[in-house]
Amino acid sequence: MFQVRIHGRGGQGVVTGAEMLSIAAFLGGRHAQAFPSFGSERTGAPVVAFCRLDDQEIRLREPIMEPDALIIQDATLLHQVDVFSGLKKDGYILINTTRTFEALGLGEFARDFRPERLLTVPASELAMKHVGRPVPNVPLLGAFAALGGLITLDAVQAAIREKFKGAVAQGNMEAAREAYEIVMEQEKKAEGAAALGRPEQGTAPVGGSAGREATNVGANHHA
Repeated sequence: MFQVRIHGRGGQGVVTGAEMLSIAAFLGGRHAQAFPSFGSERTGAPVVAFCRLDDQEIRLREPIMEPDALIIQDATLLHQVDVFSGLKKDGYILINTTRTFEALGLGEFARDFRPERLLTVPASELAMKHVGRPVPNVPLLGAFAALGGLITLDAVQAAIREKFKGAVAQGNMEAAREAYEIVMEQEKKAEGAAALGRPEQGTAPVGGSAGREATNVGANHHA
């Protein structure tokens, strides 16, 4: 089982992002479960959502305390909330930011993790560029598709088409694809640097590189 915890703020589509991740996993032939952590629903308040992916039926229902991956939709949470709690040492960290881990004040912390799994993407900027609104959840799904092969970009695109229609769907698909390409490039650079004995963390370039309503909150999708 692969467990993902998503941190963000109210109004950034955190819960929708988890739902769409589960839909993409389901469309790719996996079992998936997504649900939020209920708290303050006001705009700007910290929000957490969870997603589990597996090749067999998922029976767990409790919040994810030891995630395999973190998706952080708002970098201002890094020093306000313990977003890294329970993260496994071989886990993935994906942050919506234009800055490096060093610039975010995470340089020393990041040394304990595999550099090719410490990734950033300017998701808000990509959303604004392609959709006209700085909502980072969909570009981050495209970026997640580049992590570990758990879901494919095609499955993310299909989930987008189920959630959105027309120009909005097309814009989100383009934002997801560009985020995917950014992360793939970061991973290649980090792996190459590690092979040469010079570990480095990816840096997201500013501005990027070269349906139906989801109904699975609190429920399982079954392949």
